[in-house]
Amino acid sequence: MSRVHWQDHVSVEEDLHHGDPCIKGTRIPVRILIGSLADGMQPSEILRSYPQLSESDLLAALAYAADILSHELVAPLAS
Repeated sequence: MSRVHWQDHVSVEEDLHHGDPCIKGTRIPVRILIGSLADGMQPSEILRSYPQLSESDLLAALAYAADILSHELVAPLAS
């Protein structure tokens, strides 16, 4: 299976959610989708909550996060 091209699904617009990345054609921020998955929601639950999304949109959100993290310097937080 090949990775979804997130650029086809994610847009960043200055006047939409203060420039936060959102799924194209919606006002749904990528961070909400990633956070929902991290909180344990199943993809099917997210798709029921946001019927305007497709499975490809969810995969694009993950691909976007993976791409961003591959360019970020991640340092452990002090405990």
